[in-house]
Amino acid sequence: MKLGLLFSGGKDSVYAGFLAKKSGHELTCLISILSYNKESYMFHTPSISKTKKQAEVMKVPIIIQKTQGEKEIELKDLENAIKIAIKKYKIQGIVTGAIQSVYQSSRIQKICNKLKIECFNLLWQVNEVEYLSDLIKNKFNVIITGVFAYPLEGKWLGRKIDKKFIDEIKELNKKYKISMIGEGGEFETFVVDCPLFSKELKIKSFRDFKEGENSFRRELEIA
Repeated sequence: MKLGLLFSGGKDSVYAGFLAKKSGHELTCLISILSYNKESYMFHTPSISKTKKQAEVMKVPIIIQKTQGEKEIELKDLENAIKIAIKKYKIQGIVTGAIQSVYQSSRIQKICNKLKIECFNLLWQVNEVEYLSDLIKNKFNVIITGVFAYPLEGKWLGRKIDKKFIDEIKELNKKYKISMIGEGGEFETFVVDCPLFSKELKIKSFRDFKEGENSFRRELEIA
């Protein structure tokens, strides 16, 4: 089936695309929503503008749709992007990286129903520890680009998801009940390399921003 991938450049959307392709589907385009609202209810924002670089090494065309990120209104922008994908790339369905967010998954499903295409949430209710381990096993190079919850600090920016990360985030989950995969908005990620990429992306430079007491964001510059 020809599918469009809702693509933030983070681990969840990229891994969902990996699973779709592994299952025999064709990823005919990526759809990235560039939100001007950092507190968007729907869309990932750290380094979102760098998805174009990821699309280049995936050799998959990308649709970049801008939105002001206003609650519910931003869904119309998403719908418009999907309409473009249907017309231009003949997609028959959408792949999402939704894991636990009923808010996100239900709204995407509603749009797909309206447009008469399928919706695949390939990571829905995945086991958190198994998922993180699968990222490593399948050679996903994933770095942290934003942290937004106590006790995470600026020093977590740029960290790779590796065995040490899993061990530490498991302990923080036990102590503070934060999601090990950042599903509660605790952290955001960016994929530097994976089996879908023709080559690894190189980080030329970066800028870190402190936006609150427990809110830190890294913007990447990709070579």
